[in-house]
Amino acid sequence: MRVAVVGATGMVGQVMLQVLAARNFPITELIPVASERSVGKQITYKQKAYTIYSMQEAITAKPDIAIFSAGGATSLEYAPKFAEVGTTVIDNSSAWRMDRTKKLVVPEINANALTKEDKIIANPNCSTIQMVLALAPLHKKYGIKRVVISTYQSITGTGVKAVQQLENEYAGAKGEMAYPYPIHRNAIPACDVFEENGYTKEELKLVNETQKILDDRTIAVTATAVRIPVVGGHSESVNLEFHKDYDLNELRKLLSETDGVTVQDNPDTNTYPMPMYAEGKDDVFVGRIRRDHSQENSLNMWIVSDNLRKGAATNAVQIGEYLIANGLV
Repeated sequence: MRVAVVGATGMVGQVMLQVLAARNFPITELIPVASERSVGKQITYKQKAYTIYSMQEAITAKPDIAIFSAGGATSLEYAPKFAEVGTTVIDNSSAWRMDRTKKLVVPEINANALTKEDKIIANPNCSTIQMVLALAPLHKKYGIKRVVISTYQSITGTGVKAVQQLENEYAGAKGEMAYPYPIHRNAIPACDVFEENGYTKEELKLVNETQKILDDRTIAVTATAVRIPVVGGHSESVNLEFHKDYDLNELRKLLSETDGVTVQDNPDTNTYPMPMYAEGKDDVFVGRIRRDHSQENSLNMWIVSDNLRKGAATNAVQIGEYLIANGLV
């Protein structure tokens, strides 16, 4: 199993390599790929040094799987070139997510839709993945009518430049700014760029990707995405309106039995999900589960996950695991 990691030196790429190693992904040959300025340099994977390939060298090597974490423009240009030589691409950018010919996959929900013909597979947005993992069993049981989301997103979703900005601000040092405003002791209600309708791309991803993954365009979704000075993961306040009423204990049990979901919900002991506990873990943590008494058949809950793990690297690796286990590569 020859595996290329495109964007291996980036923040997500480095976590990708950690997850591949931790899960003992069956790699016989690792092909790390990065920008031209990194070609020829070395990275370490499982205590072994690997030389970084150029994009063309990696395509020529014809890997079985290529996991992309190098941005949308790179994916649009190079994913089809890998696919042409028979490589199955798992892409972590937004480039292919809403392409009607491409599957948008969270393995626990819809990996069974994948076939050998799927040569470019889209990995959803980080904030979408963690939410739909909790929503999928509830939608199946009660039917989701409407979702209202407010996010509290980690600066790691922006990248290493944002992490450096926060560290500089902690230290009182001047440096390059990832955001138009300070992030230390602040909350910036603008994740990604604004569209003409007043919503940001991040907010629209939550709308469109949720409907596609759950395969139901009738679900009404609205979102406000906010960047906060946190490193460990994304948090989301989610309000759901169902078509059917629910029993709260039954609903909690349903969530607790969902693969990849851990329920942390005991107000008596101040037990609830927080990014400081989610960091470095692969699960999606759900708490503050309570009935919304202002609207029939409605529920509030709080969802937290490490956006670099399940929100990016882990989900992509799990797609790869599914492909191998089911003989699709």
